[in-house]
Amino acid sequence: MNYLSAENISKNFSERWLFKNINFGILKGDKVALVGQNGSGKTTLMNVLAGVIPADEGTVSLRKGISVGYLSQNPVFNESLSVVDSLFTGDSPSVLAIKAYEKAMLHANDDELGKAIELMDTHQAWDYESKVEQILGKLGIHDLERPISALSGGQRKRVAMAKILIDEPDLIIMDEPTNHLDLETIEWLEQTLSSQNITLLLVTHDRYFLDRVCNNIVELDQGKVYPYKGNYAYFLEKKAEREASEAASIDKAKNLLRTELEWMRRQPKARGTKAQYRIDAFYDLKDKASQTKDDSKVQLNVKMARQGSKILEIEHLYKSFGEQKIVADFSYTFQKKDRIGIIGKNGAGKSTFLNMITQQLQPDAGSIITGETVVYGYYQQGDLSYKDGQRVIDLVTEIAEYVTLGNGQTITASQFLTHFKFEPKVQYTQVEKLSGGEKRRLALMRVLIKNPNFLILDEPTNDLDIQTLNILEDFLLEFGGCLLLVSHDRYFMDKLVEHLFVFEGEGFIKDFPGNYTDYRAWIEEGEAKDKEETKAASKSTPKETKPAAPVNKPKLSFKEQKEYETLGVEIARLEAKKQQLTVQLNAGGSYSELAAWAKEIEQITEQLDEKELRWLELSDLM
Repeated sequence: MNYLSAENISKNFSERWLFKNINFGILKGDKVALVGQNGSGKTTLMNVLAGVIPADEGTVSLRKGISVGYLSQNPVFNESLSVVDSLFTGDSPSVLAIKAYEKAMLHANDDELGKAIELMDTHQAWDYESKVEQILGKLGIHDLERPISALSGGQRKRVAMAKILIDEPDLIIMDEPTNHLDLETIEWLEQTLSSQNITLLLVTHDRYFLDRVCNNIVELDQGKVYPYKGNYAYFLEKKAEREASEAASIDKAKNLLRTELEWMRRQPKARGTKAQYRIDAFYDLKDKASQTKDDSKVQLNVKMARQGSKILEIEHLYKSFGEQKIVADFSYTFQKKDRIGIIGKNGAGKSTFLNMITQQLQPDAGSIITGETVVYGYYQQGDLSYKDGQRVIDLVTEIAEYVTLGNGQTITASQFLTHFKFEPKVQYTQVEKLSGGEKRRLALMRVLIKNPNFLILDEPTNDLDIQTLNILEDFLLEFGGCLLLVSHDRYFMDKLVEHLFVFEGEGFIKDFPGNYTDYRAWIEEGEAKDKEETKAASKSTPKETKPAAPVNKPKLSFKEQKEYETLGVEIARLEAKKQQLTVQLNAGGSYSELAAWAKEIEQITEQLDEKELRWLELSDLM
C-alpha cells in the first residue's frame, strides 16, 4: 500500500534548484533514511513532503485517511500552552481522559480526581496512560505544567517527539531525531522505531541508528534522488559503483563530443541541410559531457601547537548546584595522545565538566592545573555566534587572516574556507543563509584555525553530513594531541576513543578502559551475571528454609496501583480534616455548630475506616 507519492517535485531556493523533477514513494512498513551532504536540500525536501512548504513544481500525494506526524529540527508550538496541553491536543476520548487524569493528579483535588478515574475506566484508557508515562519518562519529560515558552530547543524537540509517539500516526517523518538525546534514550528510541510496525522517513547521520532502524536509504545528491534497498554498508558499496559508472559515462560523452563537434564544424552552416536528429543528439551530448562531478572533500589539515610534558592535572575536583552533585572528588592526570569519551544522561554535568576544564566555570573545591604549552580548541553545543548580515569569510578573518597547515604551508583564510568546501561564491554570502550542517562545519573550522593541541568537542556530530563525519574521524585519528569528546554518535565514539569518563550520577565519574561498545558489553555481561547469581542462589536455597509464599498471589494491576497511590493522598487529607474539626469541637461553639462538626467527624471516620481497609488490602497484594 502506497502511503506517500512525490511526482516530479522541484524546489528553488536563492536562485538555485535544490532538487528538480524528483519522483519516489513510501510504502506501508517502509523505514527510509534520507542522506546527503549538508546544504543538499534534505530538510527542504522533508518540509515539502510533510506539507509544511509547497513544491515549486510537481505534486505530493498522500493516501486518503493517512495521518502524518512530522518532527522538524525546530518544532513550533503555541507558546501560551503548557507541556501537558501541547501533548494532548487531540480530541479522542482516551486523550481527553488522560489529560483530565494528569491534571487531577497534579492538583490533588479529590472530586476532580474521582471524576478523572471514572472517565479513565469508561474509556479503558489505563493501558494508554501507561504507554504515555513510559514515553514521557524515557524522554525525560516530567514537569507537565511547565509553559512551552520556558523550554530550551532540545526540550521542545523531546516534547514534539513524545507527542508523535503518543499519537501513533500512520506515517512518521523525523529530521535528526537523535539530536539532543543522551545515549540511553537513543537506544530506547532505536528499539521503539525498529520493533513497531510503523512507516518512517527520517534524516539521520547516526550510522548505528540508521543501520538498526531503516531498511531503505535514499540519497539526495546534486538535485537527484538515488534509492538503495539495504543497510549502510550496502549503500556505500552501491554509491561507489554509481559514481564510477557516472564518471565513466561522462568521460565517454566527452570523447564522443569531440567527434560530433568536428562533424558540426564540417557541415554547412545552414542547419536545414544537416540531419536534425543528429543536431539534437549533439546538444544532448554536450550537456552530458559538461557535467562535473563534485569529488572534493572537506580537508581537515592544520598545524598543531607544540605540546609539553605537562598537560592537564585534575585533583580532588568538586562541583555542585544546590543539592545536585555534578563532580565529587574526581582526579585525573592527562597524558599525551589521551583519547577520552564522556558519556552520561542529559543533565549529568558533562558540559559543566568541560567548562571547568577550560576555566569558563570555577569548581567548588579541588584544582585544575593546565600546562603552559596547552592550546585548547573547544567546540561547544551552542549555535554559531554571528551578527546580522555578517559574511562567512568575516567569521574566519576575525580570528586569522592566514592559516598554517600541517605540512607547514601558509594559506589565506579564503583558501582555508575552500578546503572546508566553502566555495568562493559561498564565502561572501550571509551566514544566516547557510544550512544547519554548514554552520556546524564553519564553527568547527573556527576551532581548528587556532592550531590547538588539546581538542574538546561537545557534540560535534550534530547536523554534520556523513561525508564530513568520515573526514573528521580521519583527521581526529591522526591528531597528535589530546582529545576529549562528548558525543551521542556511538559509531563516532567507538572509532575514536580509548577509554571513557562515565557520569553515573551523584557526582561519581567512572574511568572505564574501552570504547562505548566495550562499555555496553560490560554492562550487559554484569546484568547477565547478576541474573545467573540470583537464579543459582534461589536453586541452592534449601526447601525447608524457603519462606512460604501465598498460593496464586495476585499482582496489582496498573489501575490498582493508581488506586493505591490515590488512597494514600485521600487518607492523609481526611486525617488532616478530622484533626482540624476535633480542634474546633474542643474549642467550643454554638449548639448547631458543635452538632454539625460532630456529625462531619463521624462521617470522616467512616470514610477513613473504609479507605484504610482498602489500602491495607492493596498493600498486602503489593
